[in-house]
Amino acid sequence: MIRAGIIGGAGYTAGELIRLLVNHPQAEIVFVHSTSNAGNRLSEVHGGLEGDTDMRFCDGFDLGAIDVLFLCSAHGESRKWLAAHDVPAGVRIIDLAQDFRDESEGFVYGLPERQRDRIRTARRIANPGCFATAIQLALLPLAAAGLLRDEVHVTAVTGSTGAGVKPSATTHFSWRTANLSVYKAFTHQHLLEIGRNLRRIEPAFDAEIDFVPMRGDFARGILASIYTRCTLEEADVRKLYAGYYATAPFTHVTERGVDLKQVVNTNKALLQVARHGDKLHVVSAIDNLLKGASGQAVENMNLLFGLDEREGLRLKASAF
Repeated sequence: MIRAGIIGGAGYTAGELIRLLVNHPQAEIVFVHSTSNAGNRLSEVHGGLEGDTDMRFCDGFDLGAIDVLFLCSAHGESRKWLAAHDVPAGVRIIDLAQDFRDESEGFVYGLPERQRDRIRTARRIANPGCFATAIQLALLPLAAAGLLRDEVHVTAVTGSTGAGVKPSATTHFSWRTANLSVYKAFTHQHLLEIGRNLRRIEPAFDAEIDFVPMRGDFARGILASIYTRCTLEEADVRKLYAGYYATAPFTHVTERGVDLKQVVNTNKALLQVARHGDKLHVVSAIDNLLKGASGQAVENMNLLFGLDEREGLRLKASAF
């Protein structure tokens, strides 16, 4: 049994992580830390856990009692927390913030479709960002084949949970519902992560990635529309993508159109690939809280401890 601890347990990603671990056949949650909620039942903050667990948040913890530590605090807090605490050498760490996605301080970038073997032998994992996951999955086969040569254009829409649990003007229901808006055009923080990793695969790639993120009027999910010039015929492109993801249990390539309802509440990534003239168009869909965060974190935990990658993640989408 894998004994898990969670730091920063009150946010959306932590709530999803707790839900997955509570129902994971090979995992046991030892503690969920939250200073502001210490003593409260988990289900008082994460209502979906009602009836699943009677655990309470704690403000203290024993790092020697766990096998894996999940860091779910805000971006920038993981580095501070690790600097202030001595984590036993045998404890694996999975950070869901962006602090170590540059693979500093012994962290391995945890995108399984790209480096599953490195993850299996790692001690520390930097979980990818949600937009970064959706966009990289759409482009990895091209980069691996040395075919990512031209400018890449991305428009992607995310649900309100992508902004975190703390309310803001642009997450308020009355503003978000029946509304759509652009934010951080060409400057989103995940661009650095995406470009860095793609260039590690294809060093010759030096073109721009033009990324326009959008806020959607729904709670969860990311739909990304990506296109770039490509010399391959469509049949060869499909063969390339199918081959690249042949051993990936959660990433699926389809000729049919994809939509959010196919992936929400699952750890799946769906890719639709089509050629239009000299351009390759890829549509990528994921659940930002699962494949884009907590589901991928559990996927990485499974790899770290030699389990089937799908353990605890055989989640099914709604039929409608």
